[in-house]
Amino acid sequence: MAVRWGVIGAGGIADRRTIPEGLVPSDRCELVAVMDVDEWRARTVADKYGVPVWTTQIDDVLSRPDVEAVYIATPVYLHKDQVIAAAWAGKHVLVEKPMAMTLTDGEEMLSVCSAQGVKFAAGYMMRFHAHHQRLRQMIDEGVLGQVVFGRAQLTCWYPEIPGAWRQDPALGGGGAFMDMGTHCLDLLEMLIGPVKRVAAFMSTLTFGYAVEDTATVLVEFENGAQGVVDVSFNVPDDAAQNVLEIRGTKGLVLADHTVGQDAGGHMIAYLPQDIVGYDASQVREGGSIAKPVEVNPVNMYRAEVEHFVDCIERDVQPVVGGAEALHALRLTLAVYEAARTGCVAAL
Repeated sequence: MAVRWGVIGAGGIADRRTIPEGLVPSDRCELVAVMDVDEWRARTVADKYGVPVWTTQIDDVLSRPDVEAVYIATPVYLHKDQVIAAAWAGKHVLVEKPMAMTLTDGEEMLSVCSAQGVKFAAGYMMRFHAHHQRLRQMIDEGVLGQVVFGRAQLTCWYPEIPGAWRQDPALGGGGAFMDMGTHCLDLLEMLIGPVKRVAAFMSTLTFGYAVEDTATVLVEFENGAQGVVDVSFNVPDDAAQNVLEIRGTKGLVLADHTVGQDAGGHMIAYLPQDIVGYDASQVREGGSIAKPVEVNPVNMYRAEVEHFVDCIERDVQPVVGGAEALHALRLTLAVYEAARTGCVAAL
């Protein structure tokens, strides 16, 4: 039995990825209504994907008895009211990250969802990438030994665009880190564990908008490992490598193009058979031990919505449910506080 969905905010990532790659091809989902404040966009998206109902009013979606779950992909400042309205209407909610602008808003959202008995999840789809799932398995199995360092990096070219809400801090809450760095940090936490404290540098180096186009974050995990997240809005897309690196006492894994919106990418494991004592000459033969980490690609957006359907049907909590989403928001706000004050922020 398919779960019937409505979409709130039909442009951007919804039209580009989640609808065509997640909701439409899944036989466990049925998209019955799309809403966007832009009438042309709502109508166009509905026509493109054969959705029977389009509207510019959120109540037209939430009042429909055939809508069981909603996917919300609107600017961050709208999330609180829209999630709460959906919960009061008895709809399960998958909302794009970050869940809210403030912790108070996030806590209120979760309180209403809990009171109404609806599932809540935030859209950190990179957790579902097949390479990332395999890497987590390798770490859990001790293949890398003690994990001591992790890095996640994501860039894109995002110049000034009139009306772009991600370039207005009042609408999106931040820039490159809010949009991309939160994914990277969530991914590192999935692989290494909870973050204990953070330090950060943020700048607007290239463009004229009021959010950061460059951010570098240093993290310390509760298990003592360290890490770096670096993100940029000012690197050409064709030059992007989107690197993920995890180092351990038995070797390291290096990936490119797995961090991002695509299911592909490459991952290489460097795992010496024998670890000898200290070698003062430090001769390195990494190329000779490099082995590709092979996986069957998985579309992250389909995996994300189908996981949410599983949680609804089995009455279990999503992997990025309320507690996890609120933690991700708390961590994100701590990064911005660290950048603003120049101090290390503890969680």
